[in-house]
Amino acid sequence: MAATGSEKQGAKAYYVSTPIYYVNDAPHLGHAYTTVAGDVLTRWHRQRGEKVWYLTGTDEHGQKIMRTAEANGVTPQEWCDKLVSEAWKPLWEHLNIANDDFIRTTEKRHTDRVQEFVQDLYDKGEIYKGGYEGPYCVGCEEYKLPGDLIEAEDGTKLCAVHKKPVEILKEENYFFKLSEYGPKLLEFYEANPGFIQPESARNEVVNFVKQGLEDLSISRSTFDWGVKVPWDDQHVIYVWIDALLNYATAVGYNENPEKFASTFPANVHLIGKDILRFHAVIWPAMLMAQGLPVPGRVAANGWLMVGGEKMSKSNLTGIKPQDLTSHFGVDAYRWYFLRAIAFGQDGSFSWEDFTARYTSELANDYGNLASRVAAMVGKYFGGELPAATSDGDAEKAVHEGLAKAVAEADRKIGEELDFQGGILAIFDFVKQVNGYITEQEPWKVAKDESEEGRARLATILYTAAESLRAVAVLLNPVMPETSQKLWDSLGADAALGALADQSVTEAGTWGRLPAGATVTKGAVLFPRLEEPKKD
Repeated sequence: MAATGSEKQGAKAYYVSTPIYYVNDAPHLGHAYTTVAGDVLTRWHRQRGEKVWYLTGTDEHGQKIMRTAEANGVTPQEWCDKLVSEAWKPLWEHLNIANDDFIRTTEKRHTDRVQEFVQDLYDKGEIYKGGYEGPYCVGCEEYKLPGDLIEAEDGTKLCAVHKKPVEILKEENYFFKLSEYGPKLLEFYEANPGFIQPESARNEVVNFVKQGLEDLSISRSTFDWGVKVPWDDQHVIYVWIDALLNYATAVGYNENPEKFASTFPANVHLIGKDILRFHAVIWPAMLMAQGLPVPGRVAANGWLMVGGEKMSKSNLTGIKPQDLTSHFGVDAYRWYFLRAIAFGQDGSFSWEDFTARYTSELANDYGNLASRVAAMVGKYFGGELPAATSDGDAEKAVHEGLAKAVAEADRKIGEELDFQGGILAIFDFVKQVNGYITEQEPWKVAKDESEEGRARLATILYTAAESLRAVAVLLNPVMPETSQKLWDSLGADAALGALADQSVTEAGTWGRLPAGATVTKGAVLFPRLEEPKKD
């Protein structure tokens, strides 16, 4: 996506990251949910005129990747290269993700900086050698505490996330003095209550830290697929230490001081709630130990559920995004999950709910409004947008409704990460415009050929078209392809310039679309859905 001409040069970038995803398999809806949310957030801020940096990528080290590669008869690097090139990057392109960088933890720009960071901590006395024995989940790449385990019917201890038996590992490792940072973290949480969202996630982390932290094992010696510990090549750096550092290495840590200073730390880390402690406890403690600034916010989204289970490959509930985009379209896909599920809460996906919302809100409310307005401007004014010359109370209500929608959407999406609330505010305005047209009955007003009648008809249709101009701007971060089609239909590109350059915060400035713009009825924005094929 093109940068806006009003970007604040020299200012710190609004920096958003997704987790870097394990490449043990192809991406599913859960991965895409977080990535689309980040894309909408950064597009929104970009259309505020801000400098933006959006990072995503892949986590390619660790025992889980090594075992997956071995099971497929290839080397870990070959496996990672294949999955990234054939599954991950193509999906983000397919979903219209406008990320600024894609970091891979096997890249030299990352691995060299990881070694330097860890060496620094070692030299400062923050890392020491010791032994450890405990239950380990390969799927989580994490030693588990007793409270993190559940018990199978036969008494076997299982990881509560993956529902698979843990392994008891005993090895000599290097440890980071995490226990010393408990008081500093609690003080930081107290001073920055918005650092962890939602509130339930914040409470979980605070309670966890209050119980006391143990020092963290930051190396492994039982396998070798990872970044070598620089002072002891018999060990590799724990995959989570390696992974968390991508947020620094991708933006120039120890390599490009100017870029690092203008980007780091992240304003928002978007994560799944199952990796909350890594980002809200371990990551800020590492940064404190290194004297680096702590991120602005860690926002944990809930799980996507299918049949009551978290969506994942291991639970056999991993659904490919392409299964849905091929039926509903990419823009509807981007819209649906952020509209249907409150960010930060668990949410269930169903084909039936998607179909119902698509038909009611996208096709009937939004798409039909765009088609009706373009058709009437074509029928009654030859496709030339007329001027509004007889505004009254009905039009004033629309103007006020738009101003309210812009303010609410900007606050909810841009500041609170309440994507659902922001989208609803925009669609409440779409419903208001539909109601306005129903009440004003332009098809009846058109029968009055007097000067007053023509002026009234012109005002009604201008009000509706100008409302759609604003809606196209507001929904561009969510549904860029559809918004562009509507923008073109309104003749706005010729009159106002590129849609990507339009400010979401100024979308409510009434009267931007000039009279005389050429309005054309383009393709239906949200075509009627075909019945899915049944076996």
